[in-house]
Amino acid sequence: MRICLPLAVMSILHTSSRTLEYHPHVHCLIPAGGIASDRQHWLAARGNYLVPVKALSKVFRGIFTDMVRSTLPHLELPASVWHKDWLVYCKPALQGPDKVLNYLARYVHRGAIANSRIIAIEDGKVTFRYKPVKGSESKTMTLNAHEFIRRFLQHVLPKGVHKVRYYGLWAPANRQYLTKMQGLLAGNNNNDVPALQPQHADTTQTQLTPLPQLKCPRCKTGTLVWLERIPRQGRAPP
Repeated sequence: MRICLPLAVMSILHTSSRTLEYHPHVHCLIPAGGIASDRQHWLAARGNYLVPVKALSKVFRGIFTDMVRSTLPHLELPASVWHKDWLVYCKPALQGPDKVLNYLARYVHRGAIANSRIIAIEDGKVTFRYKPVKGSESKTMTLNAHEFIRRFLQHVLPKGVHKVRYYGLWAPANRQYLTKMQGLLAGNNNNDVPALQPQHADTTQTQLTPLPQLKCPRCKTGTLVWLERIPRQGRAPP
């Protein structure tokens, strides 16, 4: 049995370094598993996790450069792109999902720099605090106000660019499969998981329908009750 749907991926765009320099990169959160080919079971990843990291770096570099060439055919990529190693790194979330999500949330709801890091603004200069990549002690940096503003504005995303995107099992089109897998992983066996509701389900139904044996995943006592399916309104959020 194999995984039938693409892996669930949540990607978060991050553009700044610790000193506000332009350093675009993407953080991705990927569950260690996926839906089996029968669409009824969850398949956990292998003990050594998902994929070989070094191989993933080369594959990602090739796919990315091909997409750039097809989208921007007049852009000439430097030869160094093919010879320089790309940094693609993945590891299990050993601290647990809560800490990982809290870490990623800082990139979603904050700007390039928090007010608490700005120490002084005087004489046309801005002094702020940062932590170097190597070392735990904070350092300070002072920039001309124009340079500080230039660095800060580099990280204001253009209109229409989303910082967070969902793919695979977490994509809006696969919500029905996600709901079913959430029931399985919450401890309900296959017979307790209700059949997937069709996308055109009747939303005028007023009869409250208890889901058979599907308990609340938080309190483990209450029974989930299906009210109605809310129709999709325009474009789903990213």
